[in-house]
Amino acid sequence: MTGPSDTFRIGGDLPVSRLGYGTMQLTGEGVWGPPEDHDGAIAVLRRAVELGVTLFDTADSYGPEVAEDLLREALHPYADDVVIATKAGLTRTGPGQWIPVGRPSYLRQQCELSLRRLGLERIDLFQLHRIDPEVALEDQVGELAALQQEGKIRHIGLSEVSVEQTRAAREVATIATVQNLYNLADRSAEELVDYCEAEGIGFIPWFPLATGALSKDDGPLAAASREHDATPSQLALAWLLRRSPVMLPIPGTRSLDHLESNTAAAGIELSDTEFEALARATA
Repeated sequence: MTGPSDTFRIGGDLPVSRLGYGTMQLTGEGVWGPPEDHDGAIAVLRRAVELGVTLFDTADSYGPEVAEDLLREALHPYADDVVIATKAGLTRTGPGQWIPVGRPSYLRQQCELSLRRLGLERIDLFQLHRIDPEVALEDQVGELAALQQEGKIRHIGLSEVSVEQTRAAREVATIATVQNLYNLADRSAEELVDYCEAEGIGFIPWFPLATGALSKDDGPLAAASREHDATPSQLALAWLLRRSPVMLPIPGTRSLDHLESNTAAAGIELSDTEFEALARATA
């Protein structure tokens, strides 16, 4: 990567390239089972490191277990600057099915299993994948805080939360990142982005390309992309990076060509006028 658009320090002490990589798409259909092209998945992960990506986002539920296994196979022993962020709190009963489970004993078990699968002694960023409505929030986050105190977790993150839930979690533990759905086409988490920026919390937008809707040649970014000599996907990512200094997009792909294109978005700098025009074009 010619310039990963600068870095962000997760928790104030863990530097990562602001444009990361998400592993969910490496699994089978419905985020279930192994990839169709195992060797291709390994090649994409290794190429991402070569391009300067240092933040790799995964979860025990991707596959399940498949994405974590692929990361270890591709990248272990990890380079000193590589940061693995994983998650627990969603169980799988089949393709496309996700069930929250936030019992403290389960979260602890999954942390131990992720440590083993990833080949790590400590997970740099461990995220509660969903808040389980059947379990008190303080018990779920409290268990992650206990794992942190034991040295098994470096930093704690949340996923799909509100500002109010983030505030409540911060009463129990230090929250380093939040991961919510956010992209040019869906800005429902706008208030949360502003809150994270004000508090210095990393914001990891999942589906940063709206699962392809923003990357179509005839989509809302098509005209602007021709003017910028860039792809719609690159502009969508450049917009996210410009949106906030705490923004950490994690576009995922199975394709080496798409990976190269996505990472090149880090070198695109949008002016205020261009940033606002893209926001209007997709409103």
